[in-house]
Amino acid sequence: MPSRCRSRLVVFLVLLLGALGGRAAGPEIHSGVALIIDHEGNRLFERNATEVRPIASITKLMTAMVVIDAEVPLEDRIAITEADRDRLRWSRSRLLIDEAILTRRELLHTALMSSDNRAAAALGRTTFAGGTPAFVAAMNEKARALGMYDTTFADASGLDGGNQSTAEDLVRLLNAAARYPLIRAITATGETSLRPHATRPPLQYRNTNPLTRDERWTVELSKTGYLNEAGRCLVMQAVIENRRVYAIFLNAQGQLTPIGDANRLRHWLQEAGELKAKSLSAHKSAHQD
Repeated sequence: MPSRCRSRLVVFLVLLLGALGGRAAGPEIHSGVALIIDHEGNRLFERNATEVRPIASITKLMTAMVVIDAEVPLEDRIAITEADRDRLRWSRSRLLIDEAILTRRELLHTALMSSDNRAAAALGRTTFAGGTPAFVAAMNEKARALGMYDTTFADASGLDGGNQSTAEDLVRLLNAAARYPLIRAITATGETSLRPHATRPPLQYRNTNPLTRDERWTVELSKTGYLNEAGRCLVMQAVIENRRVYAIFLNAQGQLTPIGDANRLRHWLQEAGELKAKSLSAHKSAHQD
């Protein structure tokens, strides 16, 4: 390459990098705990990734895996009972006590998509003969098997602040959950309709992650969570610019902060792709000059 063309290429790249500024260095993430890894194992961003934190309803991904691993019939019909009422946080549910009856598959839908706590409690109560204690023991056993050594589960819903993990461990949880086609299908679905009450109209359920309804996104698996002590949480596997990304956002203070972080990640990856394309184009032009 002639020295004049080489100099022109260097100047172009310097100007291009300057125009993109700090965005080329990494995504702007506001969550207190975050870890973003691509499918090749490249760490795109991390903050407090080994800090043990309450994970709220992210817990329900483990709940779903334990239910499926138990190989119990997913079409069994299960009634919501007084035992499923949340007496810790007194969270609301549209599944009426002693009225709602759903199949185990439908309970998975309501627990994973809309994060219904009564649905998760019913799954924990009915999967094993030993009831909820046996179920929680199986959750912790599964965590150890996955190498999630900094993770502890205390209930099936995530309402107990004792459900704790790290961003590092939650990447392992995401990878494991992604091996279950049913979990992928449910958590990537934007909305669905179920009829848990025989004498009432069907209920419309929407995914608590609005990105599943955003046509700009290809979400393959996701789960949100919230408790006062956990902050706003989001874990997600998505494809951005032909790149599979695993994103963990915990301890976010604003209601939409994890969603904003995900969108800022997507914009950053798109800009990084544009930078690479422009760099290649400039390189080709210099060779042709």
